[in-house]
Amino acid sequence: MDDIILEMNGITKKFPGVKALDNVNFHLYKGNVMALIGENGAGKSTLMKILSGVYPKDKGKIILHEKEVNFDTPKEAQDAGIAIIHQELNLVPYLSIGENIFLGREPSKKFGKVDWNKLYIESEEYLNKLGMKLNSRKLVKDLSIAEQQMVEIAKALSIDAKIIIMDEPTDSLTDKETENLFRVINELRESGKSIVYISHRLQEVFQICDSITVLRDGQFIGEELVEDITEDEIIEMMVGRKLDEQFPRIDSKLGDTVLEVKNLSNEYISNISFNLLKGEILGISGLMGSGRTELAKTIYGTIESSSGDIYIYGKKADIKSEKDAIEQGITYVSEDRKGEGLVLNLPVLENMTISSLKCFVNNFGHINKELEKKIAEEYINKLSIKTPSINQLIKNLSGGNQQKVSIAKSLMSEPKILILDEPTRGVDVGAKKEIYDLINEFKSHGMSIIMISSDIPEILGISDRVLVMHEGEISGEISIEEASQEKIMKYAVGIKEME
Repeated sequence: MDDIILEMNGITKKFPGVKALDNVNFHLYKGNVMALIGENGAGKSTLMKILSGVYPKDKGKIILHEKEVNFDTPKEAQDAGIAIIHQELNLVPYLSIGENIFLGREPSKKFGKVDWNKLYIESEEYLNKLGMKLNSRKLVKDLSIAEQQMVEIAKALSIDAKIIIMDEPTDSLTDKETENLFRVINELRESGKSIVYISHRLQEVFQICDSITVLRDGQFIGEELVEDITEDEIIEMMVGRKLDEQFPRIDSKLGDTVLEVKNLSNEYISNISFNLLKGEILGISGLMGSGRTELAKTIYGTIESSSGDIYIYGKKADIKSEKDAIEQGITYVSEDRKGEGLVLNLPVLENMTISSLKCFVNNFGHINKELEKKIAEEYINKLSIKTPSINQLIKNLSGGNQQKVSIAKSLMSEPKILILDEPTRGVDVGAKKEIYDLINEFKSHGMSIIMISSDIPEILGISDRVLVMHEGEISGEISIEEASQEKIMKYAVGIKEME
């Protein structure tokens, strides 16, 4: 790897109350896929935002193609051949796919008029490269999260960047879409492009990356060739210690039926029936679009049911809203923490307690601020949330720490039934273990948990029982003793007859 095209030396960046980067070094090589990994809050996204002109650095040097550079705006970085695909999507919902791909760089005819025909044709060519058959005139707001992610990637390809930064690019993608993305990454590498690949999925690092750079707590830990390192060694570099058993599932005696769903239907789900026992973790698996989230939101009252009933402890529950669900002991942690789970311009404290304020009201009808603060700090410690204080704005935390606040918010309402939708998406291996430990702690106290996850090893590692969904229906129910990746995938694709 002699052909170095980028050096970031001694990069330091401070935010109010926190040193996000402390004297960090980073190198990138021509025709190389460099994994940038570390726990949430390690500084990965901050480092890349400095490279792409989003943040100014406080100290250090950036050397691109042997020349020192400083990017004051994303446009300057883009003009220098650097494209970034952010983890949190950055599209304009009421513009078309084509308009988003070429936003600010629209092809023009004579007299400066936009060449719309060329814009839409070229947009579809980039989408086709990614294996996406989409009409580029379609509005972005009508796309799924996975499709929007692919539009972001198409946008980066259209810039013809020499360096492409991908921040958790497969987070919302199906296996097939991930396959297409990896094919494109291989083509980009062969054409001499350099990729920075940020991911928590270590399996992907070994599949697609050539080398890795590890950050921990805002500091550079090391750079290694992928072929020279093991997964355990990477985890140890990331967390600073050996990580014991990845999935700490506990076996405990399950109690009576807490939740019973009978023939629940609407436009997204059809004739869903299942039960949930006290102290049980019920895993729900299935491919994207199978109706898992819609089922959760129907139980939680976000989506109205057209028929069917829900019983809690044998009593029929009338749930027409999220407020009804919370009052009856059900709470839901959304997979879309920024869109649905958190208020980004409020501090950590208020985000945590917003759904359970009645717990802090004193005899005079006022909120007991000291108690509110005390409980919030307890949850910060329990979940190892990295924040300089409870008054830090939630938008300034890393994605994984935002997710932990979202979980804490739901737990503070002391639910009987906790629905977790992709609870560890975008969360690093160390934080995952902490979340699993917390789930187990609440299980051991008798809480009943529904866990929706696209990560089959996670489903197998934590659940007591597994339901699999396909096209809005339950296609299979498997005891944990009989469950396997193969069985889950058969049911997920609609094969009901087991061999």
